[in-house]
Amino acid sequence: MARLSDANVGVAREIIGRLPRKKSAMIPLLHLAQEQDCHVTENAMQHIAELLDVTSAEVLGVASFYEMFKFEKIGTYCINVCIGISCHLMGGWELVEHAEHVLGVKDGSTTDDGMFTVEAVECIAACTEAPALSVNYRYRHKVTSEDLEGIITDLRAGKLTDEIPPHGTLARVRQRTPSNWTGNGKTAQEKVDSL
Repeated sequence: MARLSDANVGVAREIIGRLPRKKSAMIPLLHLAQEQDCHVTENAMQHIAELLDVTSAEVLGVASFYEMFKFEKIGTYCINVCIGISCHLMGGWELVEHAEHVLGVKDGSTTDDGMFTVEAVECIAACTEAPALSVNYRYRHKVTSEDLEGIITDLRAGKLTDEIPPHGTLARVRQRTPSNWTGNGKTAQEKVDSL
């Protein structure tokens, strides 16, 4: 999809209306764009820039700073295996290699069926629980090769769909602003209407 859908523009305006400055909504709107298309498109970044009264370069600068934002289509399930120093010492690279072997892809690649992308990533802040990985940013700790195979098997069988949504889904419940909420002396609806 080229830009945010009409429904997502409504969500974007609500998010913007909750915040003291439009620019503060940049990361939530990038998440919204990624949820819509499973990655952040150039047209979505342009649209976000228009909504926030900033340049496309500013949006790209923020989006490219964070590993979680993807700029091309990836698998339904993105397996990020930590290779930070603690995970490295406890077998992180071995998990990456095992994932490559089990899925038949190299680090940074997606399976032919579009189901899995494997990525070696720097520290995911679970150093005391090494080796660690995440699947669509849902974390697993002290992972063995057998655990990894079990996760892949369960994902293929649809056994983890309640726990791990498709990539791009940040949360299953969207925060809403009560219509009587006031910020800077205006109700949420007044702020949205003024955008």
